[in-house]
Amino acid sequence: MDDDLVALAEAHGVATWYEDGNLERVDVAPDVVAEVLALLDVDASTPESVRAELDRVRARATENRLPPTIVLRQGATRAVGAGVLTCEDGTSIDVDGELPADLPLGWHELRVADQVITVVLAPPALPEPPRAWGWMLQLYAVRSAQSWGMGDLADLAEFTRWAADNGAGMVLVNPLHAPNLVEPVEPSPYSPSSRQFVNPLYLRVEHTDAYARADAETRAQVDSLRAPNGDRIDYDEVWRAKRAALELLWPFAEVAEPDSALRAFATFCVIAEKHGPDWRSWPEALRHPKNVHHDDDRVRFYAWLQQLCAAQLSRARQGVRVVHDLAVGVNPAGADGWMLQDVLAKASVGAPPDEFNQQGQNWGLPPWRPDRLAEQGYRPYRDVLRAVLRHADGIRIDHVAGLWRLWWVPEGSGPERGTYVRYDAEAMLGVLALEAHRANAVVIGEDLGTVEPEVTEALHAQNMLGSTVVWFQRDHEAEDRPLIPPASWPANAVASISTHDLPTAPGFLRGEHVRVRAEIGVLGRSLAEEQAHASAERADFLALLRAESLLGEGEASDDEIVVALHGLLAHSPCRVLLVSPYDVVGELRQPNLPGTVSEYPNWRLPLPLTLPELQADPRVREVMRRFKA
Repeated sequence: MDDDLVALAEAHGVATWYEDGNLERVDVAPDVVAEVLALLDVDASTPESVRAELDRVRARATENRLPPTIVLRQGATRAVGAGVLTCEDGTSIDVDGELPADLPLGWHELRVADQVITVVLAPPALPEPPRAWGWMLQLYAVRSAQSWGMGDLADLAEFTRWAADNGAGMVLVNPLHAPNLVEPVEPSPYSPSSRQFVNPLYLRVEHTDAYARADAETRAQVDSLRAPNGDRIDYDEVWRAKRAALELLWPFAEVAEPDSALRAFATFCVIAEKHGPDWRSWPEALRHPKNVHHDDDRVRFYAWLQQLCAAQLSRARQGVRVVHDLAVGVNPAGADGWMLQDVLAKASVGAPPDEFNQQGQNWGLPPWRPDRLAEQGYRPYRDVLRAVLRHADGIRIDHVAGLWRLWWVPEGSGPERGTYVRYDAEAMLGVLALEAHRANAVVIGEDLGTVEPEVTEALHAQNMLGSTVVWFQRDHEAEDRPLIPPASWPANAVASISTHDLPTAPGFLRGEHVRVRAEIGVLGRSLAEEQAHASAERADFLALLRAESLLGEGEASDDEIVVALHGLLAHSPCRVLLVSPYDVVGELRQPNLPGTVSEYPNWRLPLPLTLPELQADPRVREVMRRFKA
């Protein structure tokens, strides 16, 4: 690759090569680098334009101007010249040369010459998370007799109360982000319309103040609309039923004045009802929120739904830390894509080709533009974190390596035609630490898969927890990749048997993950090879369980093996141990099968037991007994 193009790409954080999962160098094609640079408004289309852009980079470097945002840890300082710092509380400090080392935590503003700079002071680290065990829920799947076709926030409140009564200290829930509320409703919680607002499908209609104020006839009409609990979750049916019920209750509503962000989101919902779910196909005048000023009854209706969600979420925090999951991105057609279009790139996040996904992965989620984040003082990112933490005692960051770098795929390209774009990890982590500190929240980073060591090391240094999954605990440097005994697992981590994207424990033991992939044609090798590999893995785990004295030498039932697998978690030094109901109650099917869309009922599988049945199940009680001990 041309040296000038390499230098230009490096200046803008665009990778010209990377290491794959086998630690082998892969060079990125020059035209791909040029395409990704164009997404950052950098013209690298010809050698002449590359040299001109590089000249501009070098000229800016000689101007000795400060960056638009400075993120520091409390106690650190930085040379900035002479200026005035206005602290978050409104007090002003004259700065002569460098920022004082005793600045308070917070979001401050520095004026130096003709520049206005955001200064963020973050804590050096978060407090050490308490040791705890708890549960990880796909909330839509946890249903009671009162649920309208899917688990809801009242079910969550009941679950957290029960969990706390039985000694649990944490409940991790799937992302509760708002989908686009135009049918068909997107079932995946990881492809939301907005990460700043909550999915109203999780509302318990009867637990609203409007239902309490309504007359008997209206309540009877609402009750008649209840969506049934079926063997598949039908999100469209649930939304039709709850929307109709909430519209009946709307005349009895009391609505607080929405802030600007909520008004914008509600406006999006109203326009989407008329013009469709993708703002990019709306009439030109509606395609940017700055051009749209709606203030009608329907806007207030959608704002009211969010206020109801906030009230019911607050009632779900009963004696345990409720940790919410933050998806890695949003549907580009949705509300955040519309509201944040000036700070999102016209690209998609994904992953480069590897031995499991030979064409790479394209997740269809637009990434933050790192330059625009810095120009806007990281406020869009901060606002997303605040929106999640407003209702939570902790936050799980999906694909936490994205705070360091993301694989960008230009629109219209395949995932193999992408490259990594670097972020200011110290700034991203600093903002996360500040907002988590203020919310008294635990931070969990999903650092599974091919993740650079610096990611996990930085998380641990700041008392943010990594992720440890039983299926992945192997020594990949040793011959035959033996399983790692739980005593050697990392301490600063959340340990679980599986995740929503992996086989459940019963499914693993029965080979369901092989059977279903063969049935829908997504196996990476022959059925015989996959079955042999699965059998060998099962044998490895049985041997480890016996070595840990968690299982006897004789035959054991699947239920006994599942309980023993949870014993591996309890033998580890990991700070938090989480149980999935799917693992404990004999569910063979995993919640989501990556690489599929319509071939598998992703995110639509309810638990085979109702919430009261789950609470009374002897397998659940046995796992809890082991964890409490």
